[in-house]
Amino acid sequence: MAQRNTYREDEELEEQINLRDLRRVAVYLKPYRKRITAIVAVVVSMSCIAVSVPYLTKIVIDDVLPHKNYALLGWIALIMLVLIMLYEVALRYRTYEITRVGQLVLKDMRRDLFTHIQTLPFSYFDSRPHGKILIRVVNYVNTLSDTLSSGLINVISDVFTFVITLVIMFAIDWRLALWSLVLFPLLIVVVRVLQHFQRKAYQRLSNKQSNLNAYIHESIAGVKTTQTFAREREQFATFQEQQGQVRSAWMRAVHLQFLLWPSMEIISVSTMALLYYVGIMNIGGVAATTGTLIAFIGYANNFWNPVINIGNFYNQLITCSAYLERIFETLDVRPEITDAPDAVELPPVRGQVDFNDVVFRYEPDGRAILNLVDLHVRPGQMVALVGPTGAGKTTIINLLSRFYDVAEGSVTIDGHDVRSVTLESLRRQMGVMLQDTFIFSGTIRDNIRYGKLSATDEQIERAAKAVHAHEFIMQLSNGYDTVVEERGSTLSMGQRQLIAFARVLLADPRILILDEATSNIDTQTEEALQAGLAHLLVGRTSFIIAHRLSTIEDADMICYVDHGQIVEQGTHSELMAKRGAYWRLVEAQYAMIADALG
Repeated sequence: MAQRNTYREDEELEEQINLRDLRRVAVYLKPYRKRITAIVAVVVSMSCIAVSVPYLTKIVIDDVLPHKNYALLGWIALIMLVLIMLYEVALRYRTYEITRVGQLVLKDMRRDLFTHIQTLPFSYFDSRPHGKILIRVVNYVNTLSDTLSSGLINVISDVFTFVITLVIMFAIDWRLALWSLVLFPLLIVVVRVLQHFQRKAYQRLSNKQSNLNAYIHESIAGVKTTQTFAREREQFATFQEQQGQVRSAWMRAVHLQFLLWPSMEIISVSTMALLYYVGIMNIGGVAATTGTLIAFIGYANNFWNPVINIGNFYNQLITCSAYLERIFETLDVRPEITDAPDAVELPPVRGQVDFNDVVFRYEPDGRAILNLVDLHVRPGQMVALVGPTGAGKTTIINLLSRFYDVAEGSVTIDGHDVRSVTLESLRRQMGVMLQDTFIFSGTIRDNIRYGKLSATDEQIERAAKAVHAHEFIMQLSNGYDTVVEERGSTLSMGQRQLIAFARVLLADPRILILDEATSNIDTQTEEALQAGLAHLLVGRTSFIIAHRLSTIEDADMICYVDHGQIVEQGTHSELMAKRGAYWRLVEAQYAMIADALG
């Protein structure tokens, strides 16, 4: 199970840039290699244009003007005009195409993240705040936009410009070219020193942003509790603390980031001043003409601008490496429950369910949550699971749905081990309704249709009528087309459960699981619901977990679960006759009802 953390805990990050993560980014670029090749060709052409202009300027100053060759001057001026126009056209193409490719890469990465998260086990979501998961899909991927949209392509241009400029400079005057490299080692030292501190600063910023996002998500989810206990001031104080940490981390990162750019500018300007001094004073055997010196200053710009850009890209890379690490960390989480290599389709089931001496642990070396559970259910039987909280009732049905795998023993349906069949074919034939029902934003009709996407409007209404949801739906402003908010906040708890019940029944499952599904429905509604469900339960194997014992008295089998074991098993009358654990539970509940009625 993943390491647990809250919004107050920073997640661990690697200390160095992970080259493996950068190689994985290249995998996302591969599908667009033809477009990238075209962009690179245009970028190289732009670099050739950029390095040709200073040389043309040298020709004008050293050859054209002294000899008053105005015809050649006109041709050179025309060539420079055409080159500048081509450069601007290429610049527009490069900007558009780089942005397009970058956004396509981000789309693919975000798609993979979202798709992968859908397959992760419950333990992944139990072990970290949902806000920390959300920030990886949205904020971290968005942060990569500039680097992927322009950085990776532009750095190719900058490297090419750097190399070709250096070659031309040595071809024109190798002594002056050497002088232009005097301060280059100093630049390398500055970059190496600053990058270490930048890496740590952006790691800390990543952590604090993740913590703040987790706290905001938690606060929104718990806003009703906050208002109920009038704890707005305390929540605000914690929010201020979290956002203060983000601001502090941000300012530290920005401070370090902007140390690199001024340092490189200072070194660049110092180099140009040195070239002027060496060229004018003829130091070290340098005998440069005016045109050569001016051309060298132009080439020095062409030389240092790519170096500055490469340094800025490296700066971006340091920032992005922290986010890439989080993104790929999520993608590297392997689903605990997957199809076996030889998994087969589960054929249409009759509903024979067998738990054969099942042992289950959340951790390999942890304590047994279920211990030698042996349960055999015939097709069409209604099985009720009762017992104290934490006894293992929900775990039993989670094993049946294969949200977890058994440690020992087996769970079979019609003789097929649930681990030997595909998850899709298994869960397609099961209907599960939990106490914490989830309603998606959209219409009530679409929420019910979620159980069977091909269902007609008539089938949707038939399912709603069966669970007695049709009556309250028709009283809403637009009936089945009434739009509900996220999590169904505009509906009562009972109404949300009835809609969820209709959704499950629409799927027409052969095995039905109800986990406290009627706990928030009033007694009158529950009675109507039980009447509506009576004919639907016929022919289906059903498992019901309920604390309200009146809902399970007619079950074919009642299992009393305690400390991970089935300690009693039988019908209601059989268990009452035993006067054991189940009898004591029933008597205690009736006593509570009697006390409540006075």
